[in-house]
Amino acid sequence: MEDGLQPVLALVEAVHELDREVSVDSSIVRAHQHAHAAVPAARPRPRWAVGSCGGPTTRIHLACDGHGPPLSIVLSGGNVNDCTQFTQVMAGIAFRRPRPGRPATRPSRVIADKGYSTKVIRTHLRKRGIPATIPERRDQQSNRKRKGGAGGRTPAFDRTAYTRRNAVGRCFNKLKQFRAIATRFDKTATSYRGMLDLATLLIWL
Repeated sequence: MEDGLQPVLALVEAVHELDREVSVDSSIVRAHQHAHAAVPAARPRPRWAVGSCGGPTTRIHLACDGHGPPLSIVLSGGNVNDCTQFTQVMAGIAFRRPRPGRPATRPSRVIADKGYSTKVIRTHLRKRGIPATIPERRDQQSNRKRKGGAGGRTPAFDRTAYTRRNAVGRCFNKLKQFRAIATRFDKTATSYRGMLDLATLLIWL
């Protein structure tokens, strides 16, 4: 999040209202013709965050706290896979406190859908000591069973905790109440990110 949001998060943390159980997901928004028409073909795509996925689109990769408000947002083109942006989304999470010292960056748990069931993501979370509630895909289950003992253990999965993944769905629903977010009209990713940060600030307040 941008610096303007950090004092609000510090205040929320100070009154013990910040839930460190994090849910992660992404959502696609359509770019209006006034936005995508400005994208030069020779320019780097990350600057514009517009890609083709059923038309010119932008994908919002988001992590929210257990109550629903956003903690970290990353933008990409609509054709970018969810799991490829996971570490960037996690890197943007900071639980700030009003007292001096570094902010905490480790959630108490990460909840995500099958799109995030990759070895890279599970290893990343395991190294940081963060419990993961991510269902295993059917093809991964079949491959593991086919390999027998060499397939490794079944990843831990808490079904009760997974029911709380709806927090990120509610978060996207609140963000898309803002017309300028539900449809992207901004030409650059920086401008569109500014609208997302403004909406995030209003949600937290």
